[in-house]
Amino acid sequence: MKENALVRAIQYTALLVGVFIVMIPVYLTINLSFKTQVESAQSFFAPPSGLYFGNFASVIKGKFWINLGNSLMITLVSMLFIMVLIPLVSFAISRNMKHGYFKFVFYFILAGIFVPFQVIMLPVLKHMSNLHLLNQLGLILMYIALSFTQGIFLSVGFLKNVPIELDEASTIDGCGIWQTFVRIIYPLMLPIIVTIVTLNSLWIWNDFQLPLILLNRSPNYWTLPLFIYNFKSDYGANYNVAFAGFLLTMLPIILLYSVMQRHLISGLTEGALK
Repeated sequence: MKENALVRAIQYTALLVGVFIVMIPVYLTINLSFKTQVESAQSFFAPPSGLYFGNFASVIKGKFWINLGNSLMITLVSMLFIMVLIPLVSFAISRNMKHGYFKFVFYFILAGIFVPFQVIMLPVLKHMSNLHLLNQLGLILMYIALSFTQGIFLSVGFLKNVPIELDEASTIDGCGIWQTFVRIIYPLMLPIIVTIVTLNSLWIWNDFQLPLILLNRSPNYWTLPLFIYNFKSDYGANYNVAFAGFLLTMLPIILLYSVMQRHLISGLTEGALK
């Protein structure tokens, strides 16, 4: 009993230390966002004496709203196609894994997990340029394609635990393949779909590398990570305005993750282990 209590004490202490380390940059971001430069110079770590919103006004007076709209559009459209295509492909693969073609397709898609993006970065840029897709449409197509490896791995693992007898019963009741998928399989896949949507939303919203490659022609095409990167360069000496921009960029995805966290953990467990 004493050993178990000691182990738990060590675990909780390690967790508290980890939480403290993680919360330091969060605290600094919020703290500096509501301070003036003079107040930050006087006391960098102390809480603000009042809520100063001038830093946020400096952020949003530029192209913030245009770039926010770009990020929202790219993320939402990508998620819409991911929510439809990954379950469809996963359903077809999981129900036909005994056939060599579908097994080959499954492992061919999974092979993408082992290929670092840096290896395909230059070929992607060349092909997208040849196809005249160095724009938001090209970026959305890339996000959809790159989401398949992880999404199909989780979804096929999830569907292996869904009895094929459900498909047979729906066929007896007069449902075709499409009706079986829409009415029975897709609703059962909601936990893993929520997981895939959450993971990919976090990635797409925060991604810097792909937008830098595909959207560097005009600031009107930028997403928020590109906006923050260039904004930070312009306001490198004004940490208060820079951190206000960081905070505004973080808020939407933090809210999404807070709402979806419970479903994310359960979906990951079911998709990876079952």
